[in-house]
Amino acid sequence: MAIATVNPATGETLKSFDPLTDEVLEDKIARASAAFAGYRLTSIEERAGWLRAAADVLDADTDSVAALMTTEMGKTLASAKAEVTKCAGALRFYADQGPGMLEPQQLDADAVGARQAYVSWQPLGVVLAIMPWNFPLWQAMRFAAPALMAGNVGLLKHASNVPQTALYMEELFRKAGFPDDVFQTLLIGSSTIEQVLRDDRVVAATLTGSAPAGQSVASIAGDALKPTVLELGGSDPFIVMPSADLAAAASVAVTSRNQNNGQSCISAKRFFVHRDVAEEFTRVFAEKIGALTVGDPMDDATQVGPLATESGVQDVESYVEDARSKGAEVLVGGKRVDRPGWFYEPTLLTGITPEMNLYAEEVFGPVAALWTVDSLDEAIEIANSHPYGLGSNLWSEDEGERAQFVRDIQSGMAFINGMTTSYPQLPFGGVKQSGYGRELTDLGMREFMNAKTVWVGAPSSEQEAGASAGSANE
Repeated sequence: MAIATVNPATGETLKSFDPLTDEVLEDKIARASAAFAGYRLTSIEERAGWLRAAADVLDADTDSVAALMTTEMGKTLASAKAEVTKCAGALRFYADQGPGMLEPQQLDADAVGARQAYVSWQPLGVVLAIMPWNFPLWQAMRFAAPALMAGNVGLLKHASNVPQTALYMEELFRKAGFPDDVFQTLLIGSSTIEQVLRDDRVVAATLTGSAPAGQSVASIAGDALKPTVLELGGSDPFIVMPSADLAAAASVAVTSRNQNNGQSCISAKRFFVHRDVAEEFTRVFAEKIGALTVGDPMDDATQVGPLATESGVQDVESYVEDARSKGAEVLVGGKRVDRPGWFYEPTLLTGITPEMNLYAEEVFGPVAALWTVDSLDEAIEIANSHPYGLGSNLWSEDEGERAQFVRDIQSGMAFINGMTTSYPQLPFGGVKQSGYGRELTDLGMREFMNAKTVWVGAPSSEQEAGASAGSANE
């Protein structure tokens, strides 16, 4: 894919970029490595101050950055502004909470014959972040904020269709006062990732993207013995039981499936509705989907904009046509919107069977698939048959059903009576083919830190007195 800004609402190429030459790439990696040597020694208070400054810069740049994201990948302007605000909040969260997360973890010194024993959290070094286009600022920020607070240095390889947002990320941290080269953007193609990841100066990687991309990065990093965090998508189940508030469930279902023009890893994609309420829920769900306004993402009245790429809308078309040809019923939508750009109608399908491609794959567009089930057991069984396990939803007022859902659903996150979303205060990540590791909270920060065990012995006279007791070594 060319490195270029292509407006998905029109298909027009607005700006193109040449990929970095090998010489420039080598220089950037060298500067990142040199920057870490000094940055790791900066104080926690200094890092927190720079994060707060970055949040202030984001606040001031909200309108321009939001418009840039909308132009590059088609999200509605309102959702783009909300994304900027969320990123500023994450920066302030780590500025406020990061110092406590980095405090040494005290251990039981007496149990190990020490005067003091603790875990010291220390940064690893230069981390490569390989990020997707669908939340071009937020997904990069949920790596950058904790990584920079921890004392790591970042290299961002962003998706090739959001190059200007990627360059803004580098500019943001420079404007906030971070030391030079602590965060750099690499305008490179996917074929160059292995070269960067194998470089000895790059010590770890994080990727949000497809399962094949995750397999490739994990294989390279494993061969080089480098840690990785992978978030590889999802096809989240949304289960509605008879005790649920159907109106609220249907409203959230529509928002979840169609947020970001249907291009969100943690949006609900598969809807399992108990037979006792299936008719009513389906009617309301279909009505609300059909009422969504599709159009220019810069227009405040638009609720669903275009898909980000031409190949993306072609993929959605293929999934829907395959399902339709194999017996699925299209209750709402089911075709491209007749206008320039890469628009697809919000769609609702029923009658899904295992023969259909969308049964076991992720549809990255505004397409909802609905099953009618006879029990929570059946819903969970079908939901768990999918290779992904990122987020999940249950709508129920029954405490037993809630407990069963939390216990049995195979997912990294379980939300009850609410929409799956991401917060700095909650761990984010999945299981199975949705990847491994966690982002956000202290867990995300510590994915790229050395948990260094520190044992401090008693004064030498005390050690001699206790030596006669003997010890058992590893």
